[in-house]
Amino acid sequence: MIQKFADWLVYGIFGLDAATPLGMSVNFFFYDSIKIMVLFFSISFLMGVINAYFPIERLRQYLASHKLYGLDYFLAALFGGITPFCSCSSVPLFIGFVKGGIPLGVTLTFLIASPLVSEVAVAMFLGTFGLKVTLVYILSGTLLSMVAGYILSRMHLEPYLSDWVKTVQVQSTEQSGKWEAESTPFIKRLPVITRESWGIVRGVLLYILVGIGMGAAMHGYVPEGFFEQYLSAEHWWGVPLAVVLAVPMYANAAGIVPIVEVFVAKGIPLGTAIAFMMAIIGLSLPEATMLKKVMTWRLIGIFFGVVTLLIIISGYLFNWLYI
Repeated sequence: MIQKFADWLVYGIFGLDAATPLGMSVNFFFYDSIKIMVLFFSISFLMGVINAYFPIERLRQYLASHKLYGLDYFLAALFGGITPFCSCSSVPLFIGFVKGGIPLGVTLTFLIASPLVSEVAVAMFLGTFGLKVTLVYILSGTLLSMVAGYILSRMHLEPYLSDWVKTVQVQSTEQSGKWEAESTPFIKRLPVITRESWGIVRGVLLYILVGIGMGAAMHGYVPEGFFEQYLSAEHWWGVPLAVVLAVPMYANAAGIVPIVEVFVAKGIPLGTAIAFMMAIIGLSLPEATMLKKVMTWRLIGIFFGVVTLLIIISGYLFNWLYI
């Protein structure tokens, strides 16, 4: 429905041509802006309801004080895998987890796994590359997100969350505690939850529009042949170059898997092509722009650095297995 509205607005009302870079970019901007703002509000509202009734503070304390031997990271990666989100669409739920006080390493595991190991990517991989490659992709994506989340958790990065999200955390905890003490009925909690949800959307709106604007420009104006020209040869630096070239771009799995198929058909090594795909859907400048509302630049840099390193290792692993 959102796509139909974007098509009607851009191609019908604005009169832009769907075959031109400008038409594709503007259409992408309106579609993704509406989609992500609806997601932000819906997920913020849902997390507000959960936070009002579910003992999120006790869950946070349990996760922080009990050794689950990686089960918490696996569950976060599994939940990320079954949510059909791109990297930017995962940010609203990530903010909800952070707001609820879930350990940062676990929430970052979800943020990495959600775009990487989605059911859309798995289905398309299965049809394009077969069962063996798909299983290796699922395993590597899951392990990558778990290892990255664990490494980041050991770095104790909570102080590098933004002041805005720290304030949201405190207010949420105080409000849910007050409701629990007074046994406030849901109908009276609803206006507060709605206001808080809309406040979160307003707080990140500028970051959403700037991030999606960057993604839209990349979507419409970066030619595929540009990447094929520089990634076709099997040089040792092919994998890191693929990741560096991919980070400025923005796309979801459904949009990038067919491009990966073309890359492989034209002689680009499978691991290099998959590293390129992982970097596009798992790391992007639009995502970094949105995360700026939640994280300081230092935390964003550490997060991107660790994930980039693991994607490069995963790309080399694929190349070694399939040469």
